[in-house]
Amino acid sequence: MALVEGVDLRVDPGEAVALVGESGCGKSLTALALFRLLPDPLLLSASRLTLMGRDLLAAKERDLCAVRGREMALVFQDPLSALDPVLTVGAQVAEAVTAHEKISRSEARARALDALKKVGLPDPGRRLDAYPHQLSGGMRQRVLIAMAIAAGPRLLVADEPTTALDVTVQAQILDLLDGLRRTSGMAVLLITHDLGVVARFAERVAVMYAGRIVEEGPVKDVVSSPAHPYTRGLMESVPRMGRRRRRLASIPGAVPPPDRRPPGCAFAPRCPLREEACEEAMPDLRELGEGRWARCIRAGGAP
Repeated sequence: MALVEGVDLRVDPGEAVALVGESGCGKSLTALALFRLLPDPLLLSASRLTLMGRDLLAAKERDLCAVRGREMALVFQDPLSALDPVLTVGAQVAEAVTAHEKISRSEARARALDALKKVGLPDPGRRLDAYPHQLSGGMRQRVLIAMAIAAGPRLLVADEPTTALDVTVQAQILDLLDGLRRTSGMAVLLITHDLGVVARFAERVAVMYAGRIVEEGPVKDVVSSPAHPYTRGLMESVPRMGRRRRRLASIPGAVPPPDRRPPGCAFAPRCPLREEACEEAMPDLRELGEGRWARCIRAGGAP
């Protein structure tokens, strides 16, 4: 049984790409698969997995350890559980450097301080000796990002980096990631359930549903004219200033678990536009032109 299937993603140097979908769609599993960190008994099956031309599928574990954190880094979803509660912030950020470089403790501490400055942590010199529980949620998220960028990776994967943060802090974290991307040329893959965040941050977006990509394209085109009913439902559920409506629109039902996915289009049971053909076979991704794709029989004006 495949939990995630047929995912084809490309992130170019300096590019911001978003992977969006509801909880249970397979976004975080996709991120873990990119790093070959899937928990047992899950297995990775792919035709190709490369980073700057390097084959990660053929790499041995010791080689992957040299790549993780150094060439590609992951910002986990929950900073409180991702950070070690008994180590100081400075020690954890410094460890992200010493794991890949042979430098002295003083040099590592200086690098940690520099990383904390880059992510805009208030009073970074004092925070070096603080413990995670002594920081706010937004500060802990900045520490995780500092750990991720400390060794200068070429790809940063951020898994729901703004979850559980208030709107103001969300905006600060997104601005921080965007600034780091623009100044360093680092590529960013942002994983989120919020299309409003996508519209603010990314250049390209891939929409995932039930373990498959159902739509992909430039953010401005997907947001202004979604080609898949699921994407349209996500857009309609985003709050907007000036919209006069008592209740936000919602998509009825829930994402089916892997062992209960229907034989045809997985979204068909929730889709207001479903037809008999939708329940018979899984649609292929259709190319709509200009880098746009959609997995729907109606996409591109098809009958």
